Amino acid sequence: MSTTDAPKKPRETDDVPVPATLRKSLKNRHIQLIALGGAIGTGLFYGSSESIALAGPSILLAYLIGGFAIFMIVRALSEMSVEDPKAGAFSYYATRYWSKRAGFISGWNYWFNYILVSMVELAVVGSFVNYWFPAIPTWVSAAVFLVLITAANLLGVSKFGEFEFWFAIIKIVAVIAMIIGGLAVIIFALPTASGIKASFANWFTVGGGFFPNGLMGHTDNGWTGLLMALVVVMFSFGGTELIGITAGETEDPKTTIPRATNDIIWRILVFYIGALGVIMAVVPWNTIDGKSSPFVQIFDSVGIHAAAGILNFVCLTAVMSVYNSGLYANSRVLYSLAKQGNAPAYLGKLNSKGVPVAGVLTSAVITAIAVVVVFVWPEFAFNYLMSIATIAGIINWTMIMFTEMKFRKVVEAGGAPEDSDLAGKSGQEALDAIHFKLPFAKVTPWVVLVFLALVVVLMCFSASYRIAVIAGVIWLAILFVAYQITQAKK
Repeated sequence: MSTTDAPKKPRETDDVPVPATLRKSLKNRHIQLIALGGAIGTGLFYGSSESIALAGPSILLAYLIGGFAIFMIVRALSEMSVEDPKAGAFSYYATRYWSKRAGFISGWNYWFNYILVSMVELAVVGSFVNYWFPAIPTWVSAAVFLVLITAANLLGVSKFGEFEFWFAIIKIVAVIAMIIGGLAVIIFALPTASGIKASFANWFTVGGGFFPNGLMGHTDNGWTGLLMALVVVMFSFGGTELIGITAGETEDPKTTIPRATNDIIWRILVFYIGALGVIMAVVPWNTIDGKSSPFVQIFDSVGIHAAAGILNFVCLTAVMSVYNSGLYANSRVLYSLAKQGNAPAYLGKLNSKGVPVAGVLTSAVITAIAVVVVFVWPEFAFNYLMSIATIAGIINWTMIMFTEMKFRKVVEAGGAPEDSDLAGKSGQEALDAIHFKLPFAKVTPWVVLVFLALVVVLMCFSASYRIAVIAGVIWLAILFVAYQITQAKK
């Protein structure tokens, strides 16, 4: 997509009408925990073993580098969300400050991304249920949870926030318990199954040291190293940008959004770097093989075998949390797309509770169809559909950074939202008045974009991710064509 198709003049707010009928019911504690829960999922509990195998202890640097990039992406989104808090965030901002085409592509890309992510979460929910109840068919578990979460989303945004608050609490408690337990093993020198004394020195002395595979290297199993681990790490941060979606239904976005955004840094430090750092101090990194979660291994290594059952429960709630967030985000994106004229008008209607019911039910039905596809054609679903989900995150983050640059140009030209503190200002005065500025805004977007481009290049070195890059090109072409077709009918 060209970045030069921005409007020459500031667009009027009425170009993208968003009626103030959504309920601003999300409180600070909801936003804080939604943002935190978005960064903690099965990718951390299970997927971290893949990234550890690629980079060893240097994975901590990969999470630090990737976390910094994600932080800047969310800061860019939050800059716009604070000044112009609207439902549908990405799509609305892309339309308002870039072009209608950009809004169409941004919105439908994000919607389809979460449909596919939800598809996978619901497809695997049965495996967690079967841990306790092996006789229950996996499709029954998927159907039950789909109905329950859909019903919860129809109750109103405050109920969604409350569900997500408690889902996040469970995940947070699990990670903190693991960190405390691991530190106890280290401090009291408790014996471990490996026979190697638990110590942070193990980062540098076990299995080749801190950089066992270097920055990038090739083995019989493919490319490894710190750079290759960045690919896995970046996708584990998917969902953090949900903060922007909530802005239109937040009680006090000028206070809540900046606080939740800035807290991302310590979340990454504690829940990724802290947790994995402790794990690799207790369990030698080269014994983390992916057959079970590293979180289970750390407790198994000191004889606490109930950890598998506990983590199964935590992962079950994590799956429910992802679908809960996905359905919420998708319904608001469809609502915003409808208001822009980029989706059927019926998706822009609200019920008496301020819920876009049509958006919730449409997303739920499409997700259900996608889950059926998983059960009937699992190879197609995971090889091709998930490839689109994988690259869709990169597309979304890329568009956020371009949109932020467009936003600043419009603000500088005097086109800030009429209900914003920036209204009536232009030039440097308007830019200086932005409430929650992206740090080093002239340079940061380009640094992030170069980093995202590097991630895409690295994906091409991995057989499992290479198909995602190809799918991404095809997917963008489909979105471009779909936009042209919809415009031709008007």
